[in-house]
Amino acid sequence: MNSNVTIRHIGPDDLPLLMAVPEGLFDNPVDPEQVAAFLADPLREIVLAFDGDLAVGMASGTVLLYPDKPPSMFINEVGARDSHLRRGIGTAVTEKLFEIARARGCRGIWRRFPAPQGRRHWDALKAAVKTYRDHVDNALS
Repeated sequence: MNSNVTIRHIGPDDLPLLMAVPEGLFDNPVDPEQVAAFLADPLREIVLAFDGDLAVGMASGTVLLYPDKPPSMFINEVGARDSHLRRGIGTAVTEKLFEIARARGCRGIWRRFPAPQGRRHWDALKAAVKTYRDHVDNALS
């Protein structure tokens, strides 16, 4: 990944930052009501990658709660601008979500990525997934 790219965990105070993301990163233009609701929900997480001031990558996740086991995280989506594909940005933002999931006590990661792009992305994350699994195994022993 380019050393100019920074990864940032976005929180409720970052509403203006998320609203300022230009079209081309998300599937659709950001919607003020949806952004506010997303950021206000304590079970939602979003990470952005920036190349300078331009948001070039994103990953979002949802913490899943169960009555009988520790929480886990579902990775909603991962994406990068067309201009920044195949540069490791998707991997970097997903690894940041793993870090957030660990900090929140999640003991599993769920994901569904459309093939074939998603399969390549998940294959690139194998080392991070193994590290996460080792962390989970150690935490549960």
